[in-house]
Amino acid sequence: MYEWHCKKYDQLSLDELYEILKIRQEIFIVEQDCAYLDADGLDKNSWHLFAQRSDDPQSRQITAYLRVVFPKHKYQEPSIGRALTSKESRGTGLGKELTKKALLLIEKEYPNQVTRISAPQYLQRFYEELGFTAVCKPYDEDGIAHIEMLKSK
Repeated sequence: MYEWHCKKYDQLSLDELYEILKIRQEIFIVEQDCAYLDADGLDKNSWHLFAQRSDDPQSRQITAYLRVVFPKHKYQEPSIGRALTSKESRGTGLGKELTKKALLLIEKEYPNQVTRISAPQYLQRFYEELGFTAVCKPYDEDGIAHIEMLKSK
């Protein structure tokens, strides 16, 4: 079971922020062997949606995370980024649950707006199953093929 949290930057505790940065570095920098600047200035203008295991209260380890960047900060539209699930949680449906929760948040906070993502191309089908449509050809981002996608209302 998971305990879900959705917080703006200034609502995060120092421990939560540490765990978010830690898992993002583990997945995006170490696991994907991709050197890039994770602290891109967008965290302060984002909702942070994450899950922690509720069956182990001693561990506050994050098992799933993404951020919803406010409109007009990265794109004109609200956008989903830095989406991840821990190695142990992959293949369980947690990533789909995470993304659906993000889309509900966007619908509540930014009604009638489209949502934009820049997704790794290998996840294109995953996002298509959630209603996203590719809007450009694949491009290189930090050595990984990405594709921009939109989800209309």
